[in-house]
Amino acid sequence: MADQTPLSDEERAELEQLRAEKAKREEAARAAQERAELERLKAEKAKSAAELEEERRIAKQRERGRKLMEPDDDDLKMPLGQKIVILAVVAIAVVLFLMTLFG
Repeated sequence: MADQTPLSDEERAELEQLRAEKAKREEAARAAQERAELERLKAEKAKSAAELEEERRIAKQRERGRKLMEPDDDDLKMPLGQKIVILAVVAIAVVLFLMTLFG
């Protein structure tokens, strides 16, 4: 069984010193955990901001592509993107025809 005699003054001082050291270590560990959590939260915030900016950029590009390839309203005017595609296909067909005719 444990010794039931009271601690001497020297032992009490040593015990208090060890308790103080333990408290300092625990406080330092707690502070390090809080710093790590702060850095992690900052990184998450920056990542989410970057993801949001990327989503905005993609949406803007999609809207620009949609305006290029789809008519603005219900009339039958052909959008510029479709005109360019048709012109390119016709140009390729003419080049191939001329190559077979003279080639």
